Amino acid sequence: MTGRKKKTQISVYLEPDVMTMLSDYVARREQPMSLVVEAAVASFLSPDDAERREAILAKRLDQIDRRMTRLERDVGISVETLAVFVRFWLTSTPALPEPAAQAARAKAAERYEAFVTALGRRLAQGPKLRQEVSEDVGDSPNGQASARAGMHGE
Repeated sequence: MTGRKKKTQISVYLEPDVMTMLSDYVARREQPMSLVVEAAVASFLSPDDAERREAILAKRLDQIDRRMTRLERDVGISVETLAVFVRFWLTSTPALPEPAAQAARAKAAERYEAFVTALGRRLAQGPKLRQEVSEDVGDSPNGQASARAGMHGE
């Protein structure tokens, strides 16, 4: 018993669910409850604990930052794609005379339903357009023009 410090007894109050988790842990590990609680308190009070938590938080923030960067890129691709399509459609589609316009509106609902169905299939099975678009499209001197030229057949 020489060299060993005398331990101090304390009383604490725990929420029932915390006590249940503690009891279950102690039973699974077959360790004395006081040993488990002492280790938990020592870990919580350890100066390394704050550094460890900060490192975990920094890692998670880095992951979120990378996801946000990819999301910004994907949204940019989507907006640019829509803008190119609208510009192309507006410049290449002549206005229809009224009798033909009425027929076109009647057919539009049917075509729209087919589009939504095809889009649903595409989203369900992939691959996604953003996965097909190369991230190095900007290799040409004017960047986006090379991607547009392929879309316009230029």
